Amino acid sequence: MASQSSSDKKSVHDFVVKDARGNDVDLSIYKGKVLLIVNVASQCGLTNSNYTEMTELYQKYKDKGLEILAFPCNQFGNQEPGDNDQIMEFACTRFKAEYPIFDKVDVNGGNAAPIYKFLKSSKGGLFGDGIKWNFTKFLVARDGNVVDRYAPTTSPSSIEKDVKKLLGVA
Repeated sequence: MASQSSSDKKSVHDFVVKDARGNDVDLSIYKGKVLLIVNVASQCGLTNSNYTEMTELYQKYKDKGLEILAFPCNQFGNQEPGDNDQIMEFACTRFKAEYPIFDKVDVNGGNAAPIYKFLKSSKGGLFGDGIKWNFTKFLVARDGNVVDRYAPTTSPSSIEKDVKKLLGVA
């Protein structure tokens, strides 16, 4: 299998990640879609508002080309302690999430998922490359290039205008 180092990757579409059931997902299946990639957690103070607004955004724009990719992460205050089944149950039952939930990953440190190394190198944050907390969001254009990065406290509804611009909807 080809190396998954982030240095030889040119876009998000060059990565293969695991979904919450352990299956490989080639992100090239999202070519032509606008992506919102988010590191999620079930027990964070930001969980209710973010999941609720992500679901609303998804419902509104999924038929226009938006896909939300949720990557559970337990690196911030141990706020995502469950296994993948528990995480999916939580997101899909409580928040009606219909977008894909992926395998739990590290977003920082030596074991950070290659996709997150790529996202961070594409759009550094205010305080450097590290992800600061749950619900950091990356907006990716249809061509797989990272367009913007939003802080955990930036609500999904507040970036709707940027999503609409990339989707080309009024």
